Amino acid sequence: MRPSGRYRVAVSTTPIRVYAARMVGLPIFDPQGDQVGKVRDLVVSMRREGSQPRVLGLVVEVFGRRRIFVPMTRVTGIDSGQVYTTGLLNMRRFQQRSTETLVIGQMLDRQVTIRSSGASGTVYDVAMEQARNRDWVLSRVAVQEPSTKKLGPASLRRRGQTHVVEWSDVDGLAHRSPTQGATHLLQAIHELKAADAATMIHDLPPERRRQVVAALDDERLAEVLEELPEDDQVEIMALLDSERAADVLEEMSPEDAADLIADLPPETAETLLDLMEPEEAEDVRRLMSYAENTAGAMMTPEPVILGPDATVADALAYVRNPELTPAQAAVVYVCRPPLETPTGKFLGIAHIQRLLREPPSSLVAGALDEALEPLKPTSSRDEVAAVMATYNLVAAPVVDEDGHLVGAVTVDDLLDHLLPENWREHAKEGRHG
Repeated sequence: MRPSGRYRVAVSTTPIRVYAARMVGLPIFDPQGDQVGKVRDLVVSMRREGSQPRVLGLVVEVFGRRRIFVPMTRVTGIDSGQVYTTGLLNMRRFQQRSTETLVIGQMLDRQVTIRSSGASGTVYDVAMEQARNRDWVLSRVAVQEPSTKKLGPASLRRRGQTHVVEWSDVDGLAHRSPTQGATHLLQAIHELKAADAATMIHDLPPERRRQVVAALDDERLAEVLEELPEDDQVEIMALLDSERAADVLEEMSPEDAADLIADLPPETAETLLDLMEPEEAEDVRRLMSYAENTAGAMMTPEPVILGPDATVADALAYVRNPELTPAQAAVVYVCRPPLETPTGKFLGIAHIQRLLREPPSSLVAGALDEALEPLKPTSSRDEVAAVMATYNLVAAPVVDEDGHLVGAVTVDDLLDHLLPENWREHAKEGRHG
């Protein structure tokens, strides 16, 4: 029911319908063909019920994750793969006004009624087009009726019927509903990378943020929390009951969970640690026992660890795990059993680049970088940075006084501690700064 295929809308041409959900993530280009950002939302001015809202502009994420406002008067073209602008952009951070509504953030999942048929459902997309006066307006609404139960022993649920109707044929969009769901907004969030999803959630109005947080599954919420500024992390944890907060912390990487728990009130932190699974809580407590900005405090306690009898083929199979970050997958750590931190005697590290040149049946222990001096848990942040810079490392082992591997510091762990506090919120604008 939506337009298909490649289309382009030039401001001076006959209006063509463009759907908002399809615009999210589209790159923005200047007249020279350089990408200047990505579309994250549409800003509209609501009028009385039944009147088409005017599209004021786009919320655009520029390099450095800053969100700015681009008026529709600066948009020269839109197609299925990109948006074109005049190149004259105001780099001031976007601040939503009380008279403005975000299409993706606030309009999706509104409960509405179709006047002509009396059918009710939720908004899953809206379309905009250019009016005769050359203003862009919201012209159509895509509505999905509630799913219905299909009779039979399997008790299946059938997806509700969908409709695309004129804006004037819909009631319920001019006023916010306290029971607004988050199904279609969640769908948009799930399609984004965790960092981009975190930016979208950070910019949502408080009531929508609460709805989204309540509806996100624990794993996705954990991924998003790891990318949010510290203040947002604490605020979101306060929205969760203790049981769910503990479950979300278990889904986070131990080092990120430890940093977050350290920002909570001591009583709350202890309650959550008691509710976590003992093994998960033990890793977090151990990380919290180290002084701030030391290798012990910033390391991950779950690097890829293999025994001395492991083959190159074994190592390559382990690092194919898609849940590993590129830095974690770049190095394997060879130790004597036990192979969970703290391990048996640490023997050395093997770089994946070196292992790719070795026969798959050969032992990893034969390709160790034994010359590297491991970090100590008490090594300072500057010492960690110096070692990683000197030896061109993306990850380095952390070994205790008894020669046991207790974790590894990756380059992203280090950057998190080198950058200023709340760097995610105050990121620079890159080449637009």
